[in-house]
Amino acid sequence: MSWGHRLLDKLSVYLPLIVMALLASGSWWLVRSVPELLTSTANKPVRQDPDYRLADFSVTSFNTSGRMTREVSGAQAQHYPATKALKIEQVRIYAESETGTKMTARAAQGIATDDGKKVTLTGNAYAIRQPRDSGPKIELRGERLVALPDEDRLVSSEPVQITRDTDVFNAESMNFNSNTGEYLLQGRVRGTLMPKSKN
Repeated sequence: MSWGHRLLDKLSVYLPLIVMALLASGSWWLVRSVPELLTSTANKPVRQDPDYRLADFSVTSFNTSGRMTREVSGAQAQHYPATKALKIEQVRIYAESETGTKMTARAAQGIATDDGKKVTLTGNAYAIRQPRDSGPKIELRGERLVALPDEDRLVSSEPVQITRDTDVFNAESMNFNSNTGEYLLQGRVRGTLMPKSKN
């Protein structure tokens, strides 16, 4: 038997061991490296400063039939990934429900969640439900109003003033259904009812 054949015979005996050693070292490297790669991104701190800014902007939402249902606009805005919210200066909101009820709101500042389910209005917050059918125009005022567009609701845990035509009510908290025009006032409630003119 030649020297070359003897070398091949010896290599064929040790070849499985060599392959196993290579696989073991590769597995060891993989086990050691992958957790570091995963934990480095998972434990990466969320940035506290804004990740983007907007100026003189508006964001419009449409329903499945293509009708505009909501528009949020402002003078400027900053998005904070840590809170997943958009902070808006001079915020303005237009909303129209599926039944056609129209409502507008504005405030000095607003904070809108990324999912659009909540917009908090602060600083001279003001909202108007436009008259519909035989229903009156309703105006809401307060330092802090929270709009819940998907629920057609406007709520506040702080003092508010509601003007319904010529009637005026003040309360410490409020839950207002912008679709039906019904509102629940709580806390100390005061009202001024004006006499209706006879036609």
